[in-house]
Amino acid sequence: MPRLTLIVPAYKVQGYVRECLDSVLQQDFTDFEVVAVDDCSPDSSGAILDEYARRDERVRVLHLSENVGLGHARNAGIEQATGDYLLFLDSDDTLTPGSLSAIAGRLDVTDDPDILIYDYVRTYWDGRLLPNQRAELLNRSEPAVFPLSQRPELLDLLQIVWNKAYRRDFVEAHGFRFPSGYYEDAPWTYTTLLAAERIATLGRTCVLYRQRREGGNILRTVSRKHFDVFDQYDRVFAYLDEHPEDNCWRPALFGKMVDHYLTVMEKAGRLPKNARSEFFHRAAADYRRRLPEGFERPGGGRGYKYALLSLGSYPALTGATRANRVRHRARARTGEGIGQVKRAAMRVIYQAQLRLPVDENLAVFSAYWNRGYSCNPAAVDAELARLAPHIRRIWAVRAEHVGRVPKGVEVAVVGSREYWTALARGKYFVNNVNFADALVKRKGQIHLQTHHGTPLKTMGLDQANFPASTSMKMEDLLRRCDRWDYSLSSNSFSTSVWERVYPCSYTSLETGYPRNDVLINAGAREVAQARRELGAADGSTVFLYMPTHREYQKEFTPRIRLEELAEKLGPDVTLLVRGHYFYRATGRLAELQASGRVIDVSAHQNVEQLYLAADALITDYSSAMFDYANLDRPIVIFADDWDTYRVVRGSYFDLMAEPPGAVATSQEQLTEILRSGEWRSPASAALRSAFRERFCDFDDGRASERVVRRVFLGEESLLPVVPLADREPAPTPAQALELFERV
Repeated sequence: MPRLTLIVPAYKVQGYVRECLDSVLQQDFTDFEVVAVDDCSPDSSGAILDEYARRDERVRVLHLSENVGLGHARNAGIEQATGDYLLFLDSDDTLTPGSLSAIAGRLDVTDDPDILIYDYVRTYWDGRLLPNQRAELLNRSEPAVFPLSQRPELLDLLQIVWNKAYRRDFVEAHGFRFPSGYYEDAPWTYTTLLAAERIATLGRTCVLYRQRREGGNILRTVSRKHFDVFDQYDRVFAYLDEHPEDNCWRPALFGKMVDHYLTVMEKAGRLPKNARSEFFHRAAADYRRRLPEGFERPGGGRGYKYALLSLGSYPALTGATRANRVRHRARARTGEGIGQVKRAAMRVIYQAQLRLPVDENLAVFSAYWNRGYSCNPAAVDAELARLAPHIRRIWAVRAEHVGRVPKGVEVAVVGSREYWTALARGKYFVNNVNFADALVKRKGQIHLQTHHGTPLKTMGLDQANFPASTSMKMEDLLRRCDRWDYSLSSNSFSTSVWERVYPCSYTSLETGYPRNDVLINAGAREVAQARRELGAADGSTVFLYMPTHREYQKEFTPRIRLEELAEKLGPDVTLLVRGHYFYRATGRLAELQASGRVIDVSAHQNVEQLYLAADALITDYSSAMFDYANLDRPIVIFADDWDTYRVVRGSYFDLMAEPPGAVATSQEQLTEILRSGEWRSPASAALRSAFRERFCDFDDGRASERVVRRVFLGEESLLPVVPLADREPAPTPAQALELFERV
């Protein structure tokens, strides 16, 4: 039997559960098991748990057939536990390094107490840390082991289960289990502390308690479920009624109950407005019913609220808290004032248009900071024209890029009257980045964030850990992301990253990327046409070279000596070179293109056409590899500066350990891979197959249709995804030429 069992319930935590499990499995103490409970989570949480169980035998996964809530999910974990001690870890929290060693060591030193209490720190999305304000209560070394009667001040700690280790036979002897509903920690923690004869403490931070910006926390959920707190204290006092020997604790627990009720009433974002009076009167009834004989109310404002509860005077209580509410409103008005200043600086036309109704049949599109018509938004635009032609579609484009927009696409030049009118009146907003800060999201408007790649490099909040990669203020970023209603994913890996690094209240749509539909749906004619439009000779081998942006490289200078590579590969090979959109064009590529075997395609409007035309992709850390993998064609990684890139920008996995194909770290290696045929060898194909299994989840050729039906037509159920094994990607150039010639 293991020394420790960690019970980790999981529900809608796909963006956090990996970090949670990593923090456990990377501990230096190894005598433990993890019982991970999938509480019928609708996202990829269960699959992620299974992935970890396959990799580490210490992880066991229990999949529940229905969602039972946190308390009962923990109970299911208890039933499966075999360790000496039970530890509960919420799946969005993490353990600090060395914490399990410290816990196990303290258990040994204190001769297996019933309960060990350890410390925690709150962690915030913006990097702030807030230590436990009563941490000093855990730092006393004497007595080492004690009943609660010797340390009654421990009741002043936040009463939670995940900062304690419970001896399993103690839990089973008393039959402790979690109740259903909100605030399920209260009856468990109070009753276990009263029942424990031997309690110990550990003055060490073992848990990092994540304070999510959005979601995942009942304390920021407006719901009548907060009435569950009454049932929880019914259970606490029922325990006291059944254990008269603990009657001395009734005054202290009465005070905890009243404080808890007041907190629920006074904290914004918990009770619906129309339920506050009802809640108050139930709290007042509990107050009068459970008031211990001789109870002394606390002094000051807190005691005054106790008195108002005893009198059942709801108007008086609301008056007592009015000063706090006024202060909150003042802070809110300060924030609104900032927004008003920004709005006042907008064009008069925008302000006027904001007063007009939202146009239910107007969609506003943009891509890559208003650079033109491309990427996922362009694919959604085309499908919207097919399925909902009654919706007018306008593209926001900067003046210098208008010439890049195809004929027939309606354009509003950024800053123009038409632009501000569209921003004010539009119903739908589709972008692969964020719209301008000046845009005011109105009630009824819908924002669709399509993104523009699968993240190998760190994104969003994670970039704060790599300051050399961004000067962006995270508060500003998340304020923009707060406008999103929907966020697209091409694979479950991306979903888990987006939900963690952009912690806002949007709905994730695992539809696949619309821009990749053509990679599945294109036929031989489209592939052959893509080749010929680029001037590539029939029968030649075309390599598409697409490096990514580097924060430490100011302009695009190919890291490959292209002329030399072209010369060594011979006349039957053509190199297509596409620089990242962050870089301006340079004259060097034009010089190389004059040789005829190197073609600069940096300005090409449609990268998907380049994918169709290429026999293989050469890239470094670009998200192009994830899209191109849908074609099931060879990919070569040229990573001559991986160590530098990873330090400056950070990455979510080790590309050198999990590449989509052959890897070169020097030009000599790259040349040999391309000349020898290793780029299309069985070994490279095996790497690509594993890569596709991980990252090509949803791109089955119907992503655009899914998006339009869900977002624009309001259809709740998404079209089923064709399994990867059943998909038929676009033919290779060689296959296309053969088929085309037959025709």
